[in-house]
Amino acid sequence: MSRSVVVTDGAPKPFAGAPYNQAIVAGGMVFCAGQVGLDPAAGTLVEGGITEQSRRALDNLKAVLEAAGSSLDKVVKTTVFVTDLGEFGDMNAVYAEYFTSDPPARSTVQVAGLPAGARVEIEAIALA
Repeated sequence: MSRSVVVTDGAPKPFAGAPYNQAIVAGGMVFCAGQVGLDPAAGTLVEGGITEQSRRALDNLKAVLEAAGSSLDKVVKTTVFVTDLGEFGDMNAVYAEYFTSDPPARSTVQVAGLPAGARVEIEAIALA
C-alpha cells in the first residue's frame, strides 16, 4: 500500500520539528493530525475563546484536507479534544457550521491540556 505525506501552508506546521505530519494519505483515506486554533501565518493561537479557536482549528483542518485532495464533506470520523467540557456547546455550535449535513461520526473528550495552551483540538479521518 502506498503512503504519501500531506503538507500545506494553509495550516500550522508541526511544532518545533516534532515527528509528525499534517496528514497521511493511505489506502484511499486521509488521516489528519489534530489541529488547534493556531494562525498558520503568525504561528500563534488566535485571540478569543473556544469559539474562535474552534473556527480556526476547523479552517486549518479544511486546508489540510484540501491539500490532500479531500474535503470536509468526505470526513467520516472526527475526534475533538477540549480542555473544558463546559465549553462543549460553544465548540459544537461552530462545528455545526462546518458539518451542515450528514456530519461524521465523532468522539469528544476532555483533556488536561493541549499544545500552545489551546482549548480545543480536532483531528479527522476522511475519504481521499
